Amino acid sequence: MPTRRYKPTSPGRRHMIGSTYEEVTKKRPEKTLLKPRPKHGGRNHTGRITMFNRGGGKKRRYRVIDFKRDKAEITAKVAAIEYDPNRTCRIALLHYADGEKRYILAPDKLNVGDQVVSSASADILPGNALPLRNIPLGTMVHNIEMQAGRGGQMVRSAGAGAQLMAKEGNYATLRLPSGEMRMIHLACMATIGEVGNAEHENEQLGKAGKMRGLGRKPHVRGTVKSPRDHPHGGGEAKSPVGRKKGPVDRWGNKAIGSKTRRNKRTDKFIVRRRKK
Repeated sequence: MPTRRYKPTSPGRRHMIGSTYEEVTKKRPEKTLLKPRPKHGGRNHTGRITMFNRGGGKKRRYRVIDFKRDKAEITAKVAAIEYDPNRTCRIALLHYADGEKRYILAPDKLNVGDQVVSSASADILPGNALPLRNIPLGTMVHNIEMQAGRGGQMVRSAGAGAQLMAKEGNYATLRLPSGEMRMIHLACMATIGEVGNAEHENEQLGKAGKMRGLGRKPHVRGTVKSPRDHPHGGGEAKSPVGRKKGPVDRWGNKAIGSKTRRNKRTDKFIVRRRKK
């Protein structure tokens, strides 16, 4: 899944690096696996903006992805590798032996024509889904459940992979891409292999218009706003933040370096944090 650097035929093309899409084998998505994806412009159900600098962008339709991999013991054939505008990795279209079709995240080294299966006795091959208790130590996995039966929630972006480090009691210890060591119950499902499209991190949009196409609006720094709009605003010419608390967000909460995790209930599952 290599990338290509464009020739500087215009200022917008000068620094653009994009994917070659060599791995994509099908242009049109499967109609039965599409859903509408309306835009909200960062607003919640009351109409207030809760996520700033969002809006516009190209129209998309959501591809229904099988994160649960709950179709057990039925072999599926990889019919196509497709582009998904809603995520950084590619998706694979599976044709099951009973006629059903589903999308999964396309792992690295999964090709059209390969066979995949979700089973406790499946081979350790890319695309197969197994409970963590049946996966050998040292194996790279992705699409990992945090609660059994809930569906994969971790390690789903392009090029990501977690390594199974240890098993003790009812829990397995995984090293996540962030460096965090976390315990997950052995009954949780995971998919073998790393997520494909690892070259995504090398892509460069090259121009502001590509960012607007993704639905992201310009982000304005707090120091150039007025004091009524941001605590960093005001002052003549270029002014420092000038606060004892240090940098804060628009509501006055500490912004850089402060811990934001507020889930003490699951602290016991984190063996080593990603930040020291």
